[in-house]
Amino acid sequence: MFGSGELLGLYFDGIPLVFQFNVLLALTIGTTIGIIFGVIPGLSATIGVAIFTPLTYTMSAPVAFAILLGIYCGSVYGGSISAILINIPGTASSVMTRLDGHPLALKGEAGRAIGLATTSSFVGGIISVFLLAFFAPKLASFALQLSAQEYFSICLFGISVIAYISEGSPIKGLISGILGLLLATIGTDPITAYTRFTFGKAEIVGGFEVIPIMVGLFGISEVLKMVENKNSLPLKAEKFSRVKINSFKEILKNITTVIRGSVIGTFIGAVPATGGTIAAIISYGLEKRISKHPETFGKGEERGIIGPESANNAATGGAMIPMLTLGIPGDVVTAILIGALMLHGLAPGPMLFEQNPEIVSSIFIILLLSNILFLVLGLFGAKYFAKVVSWPKPILVSMILCLAIVGTFSVRNSLFDVWVLVIFGLIGYIMNKLGIPTAPLILGFILGGMVEQYLRQSLVLSFGNIFSFFSRPISAISIGLTILTILSPYITKVIKLPRKQK
Repeated sequence: MFGSGELLGLYFDGIPLVFQFNVLLALTIGTTIGIIFGVIPGLSATIGVAIFTPLTYTMSAPVAFAILLGIYCGSVYGGSISAILINIPGTASSVMTRLDGHPLALKGEAGRAIGLATTSSFVGGIISVFLLAFFAPKLASFALQLSAQEYFSICLFGISVIAYISEGSPIKGLISGILGLLLATIGTDPITAYTRFTFGKAEIVGGFEVIPIMVGLFGISEVLKMVENKNSLPLKAEKFSRVKINSFKEILKNITTVIRGSVIGTFIGAVPATGGTIAAIISYGLEKRISKHPETFGKGEERGIIGPESANNAATGGAMIPMLTLGIPGDVVTAILIGALMLHGLAPGPMLFEQNPEIVSSIFIILLLSNILFLVLGLFGAKYFAKVVSWPKPILVSMILCLAIVGTFSVRNSLFDVWVLVIFGLIGYIMNKLGIPTAPLILGFILGGMVEQYLRQSLVLSFGNIFSFFSRPISAISIGLTILTILSPYITKVIKLPRKQK
C-alpha cells in the first residue's frame, strides 16, 4: 500500500494542517481542559471527549482533533496530580500512581512526585506515538487484505473482551455489550433496506446517533451522581511550592523502567477494549516483581510512579492503532473518537490511510505536540491545576450540563437528540446503581453495526455457509479466542476448585 516515498508523505502531509494558529490554539485549550478533567475525581478523558465531541461539529477536522486529542492526552496525565496530592485518582488509569505518589507527597516531596509523573508520562506518550506511526501504516496495508469473515470475527472478539475486562461481573459486562448490539439493530437494515424497531418514528429510521448516547451515558449520568453526592466535603490537596524540573535525571536513571512501561502501555492499548488502567496495573506489578527491594513499593518508590505513568500514557497511542487501521476502538475514548471521525465525514479503517492520509498524519503530529504541551503545562502549572479539586460542585454540574445539551443539540439542531441524551443519561445512572458498566454498551453499539454488516456480507458471499468463518486462519483464531474469553471465568473456577478442596 505504501512505498517509502508515500510513507514519508504520510508522516509529513499533516504539517501544513497542524502548524496553523487556530489548530495550535485549539490544541493548547484542549490539553488544558483535559488536565482539568483529569485532575477532578469523577471526571475523566471519556467524559471530556464525549462532551466536547458535538461542540466540534462546525470546526475543521484538524481543529476538532486538536481539541479532542488534547483532552484525551491531558486527562490521562491529569489524573496523576490528584492521585499524588489527595490519594484519589482523577482517572482510573492513575489508580496505581497513588500507591507511591501519595506517600511521597506526605513526606513533603509532592513536587518531586508530580515531576516524576509528568516526565514519565511525557516519555511514555512520545514513545507510543513513534510506535503508532511505525506500525499503523503497515497494519492498515495488511487490513486491506482481510475478508468480511475476518473483520466479523475480530469485531466479535473485541466485544467479548469488553465484557470480560469490565469492572465487576463479566456477566453484567456481557449484558451491557448485548444491549449495545441490540441498539445497533434499530433503524434501516444494511442489506435489505427495511426499517426495524422504529415504531413509525422518522427520527430513528437511520438509527440512533452515537453522540447523544455517548454524552448521555458518560456526561449526564455523572452529573446525576454529583447531584446525589451534593453533601460531600470539598477535597483538600497536599501543598507544594513547585514541580521538580530535574526529574528528567531520575527518569534517565530509571530508563529501563520507562521503556518497559511504554512498550507495555502501547501494546496493551492496542488490544481492543483494554486501555491505560490495565497497562498501568501490569507495569506496576512487573516493576515490583523484578525489583531487588519490592518492600519499598507502596512507600514512595519512584519506579512505582514512573512505571504506571509511562504505561498509561503510552496506552493512548496504542489505542489509536486499532481505531485508525481497523476502525475498532482500542478503549472507550477511541470509541468516542470513531464517532468524532464519522461526525466529520471520515471513515476510520484502512481506507482512511488511502483517502485521507493528511488527516492520519495530522493525528500523529497532534498526539506528539499534545504530549509536549502537557509536559510544559504540568511542570510549570501543576500547582494551579491542583486547586481545581476544590471547585464547588454546583459550578461543575452546571458547566457539564450546559456543554452536554448545547453540544448535542448543535450537531443536527434536533430536540429529539436532546431527549435521547436525557434518556440515556438516566439509563447510565441506573446502570451505575445496578453495577452494570456503561462502557461495553457504547462499544457494543459502535461495533454492532460493523458486526452485523460483516456477518451478513459473509453469509451472502458464502451462500449461507457458516463454516466459511473457519476457512481463514485469522477468522478461526479470533472466533476461538472469543469462545475462550467468554468461558475463561468458568474455566478459572474449575481450575481453582480442586485447590480449594485440598
